Amino acid sequence: MNPLTIDKQFFAALIAGDAQELDHILTDDFILIDLMSGSEITKPAILAFIGSGQIKFESIEPAENRVRLYQTTAIFTGRTQMKGQLGEAPFAVSSRYTHVFVDQRGEWRLATAQGTQISPAPGQSAS
Repeated sequence: MNPLTIDKQFFAALIAGDAQELDHILTDDFILIDLMSGSEITKPAILAFIGSGQIKFESIEPAENRVRLYQTTAIFTGRTQMKGQLGEAPFAVSSRYTHVFVDQRGEWRLATAQGTQISPAPGQSAS
């Protein structure tokens, strides 16, 4: 499968809350740089967080996607609109993201992801 398909599967697995699919997509040493706090979240932590339902994504709408391929590495950048619930609190956030995929034994897997929140312009509400 190509990295673009895997990137779409990653977002779909987040929306579905499918920790098993995420386990397959993510490298064992996967690191997420958290959108809200900037902290590092490991693969076991994200799988537990998703699997427990502590975070639920209603929608993730990617846009402005760019892909750069370098033999065994694919770097994605883009923008998302996300809605969901963190614990009991609903959230809606716009972000820019970077996903780095690596080819491991002929299979594309997500090694790292980083999100940066896009603040609304003055006078606009966050949506």
